[in-house]
Amino acid sequence: MKIIGRNSNPWAWVPSVSFSQGVPYVAVMMLSTVMYKNLGISNADLAFYTAWLYLPWVVKPLWSPVVEMFGSKRGWTVLMQLVGGAGLAAVALTLHAPDFFRWTLVIFWLMAFSSATHDIASDGFYMLGLPTQHQQAAFVGVRSAFYKLAMIGGQGGLVYLAGRLMQATGDPVHAWSVVFALMALLYLALCAYHHLILPRADADRSHSAGGARWREFVHTFRSFFQKKDIAVTLGFLLLYRLGEAQLLKMAAPFLLDPRDKGGLGLTTADFGLVYGTIGVCALVLGGLAGGVAVARFGLRRALMPMVFIMHVPDLVFVYLATALPDNLALVAACLAVEQFGYGFGFAAFMLYMVLVADGAHKTAHYAICTGFMALGMMLPGMVSGWIQQQLGYQQFFIWACVSTLPAFALAARVRIPAGFGRE
Repeated sequence: MKIIGRNSNPWAWVPSVSFSQGVPYVAVMMLSTVMYKNLGISNADLAFYTAWLYLPWVVKPLWSPVVEMFGSKRGWTVLMQLVGGAGLAAVALTLHAPDFFRWTLVIFWLMAFSSATHDIASDGFYMLGLPTQHQQAAFVGVRSAFYKLAMIGGQGGLVYLAGRLMQATGDPVHAWSVVFALMALLYLALCAYHHLILPRADADRSHSAGGARWREFVHTFRSFFQKKDIAVTLGFLLLYRLGEAQLLKMAAPFLLDPRDKGGLGLTTADFGLVYGTIGVCALVLGGLAGGVAVARFGLRRALMPMVFIMHVPDLVFVYLATALPDNLALVAACLAVEQFGYGFGFAAFMLYMVLVADGAHKTAHYAICTGFMALGMMLPGMVSGWIQQQLGYQQFFIWACVSTLPAFALAARVRIPAGFGRE
């Protein structure tokens, strides 16, 4: 396959496109929660409405053929970055409106759809822009590193910046408007850069055989649901993160709420440091360690210990909600332990999806797996705020720990070939 243009060096675009995949996701799924908490939205409303933002990733496999049939993956990638940049700018502007909650939710939802579409297009573009398996394997770590860098920069650096601006001005609306305006400028600059720099592959064109492609699409879905032990597989995909899905939605409100409401009373800047920076770094290290464990022992031997290491550290939130420590270093250490465990156990989950997807339609089947994974985060997240308001933080985190039990039960039932994942 021919790569057209002088900018075909992968180092010129792979890191920046990977970073671009992370920016809108961080804004929609992470920054929105902290921002709404700062702006006085209740936990129940915050959790319910932001959980709906997972929907585009749930149904992403359903419109992936559209990206194949119309336009090029390069064109879709640049277009969705333009839409994402415009969305970030729109959030910055509408925060000053009286009905900001409704308008920003609409914008975030549109951004979520553009981000999910960007994922489809850019993942496909990687396969074309890096045409050999050797190149694709060589840049896996680069893609992951720059995606995680976007998470650290967004959930850590930008939240810290918002907190410092709030301390300086006393105006959370102004602080978050500045943050989203800066994100918009960065993202639009990346869009312009990619419009100029992305290579053009001769195979990157639309496939107009609509009828045949849709028939293949239907067959692909049917074959997924005809897999052996599909009921256990779907249960595992939906329930593996049942406890974590609820805990994740309430982590920011708990850390930011004042002590008279049962929270730790962290400033937004401190939250950005301990959860968005130290926590995300621990998450990345946990994922790397989990990959090493699977490579050493194989997924079948490692799965149950990895489920244990992922879910038992959730108990640190029970401790934090009970003791309410005011030592920031202790809080950071507790969050690092929980996030390391989450990253460690999530590596097993990702590899299990690779196993399920293996076969004639592995790319499409993996996308379906990620859709069920997103649904498993969306549905529990929707009710987590209401549950927390009924129980209080301490009892809620106990409930979240109890909710991890289905993961242990289903991990004992899934079928994994001996040696799968072992190096």
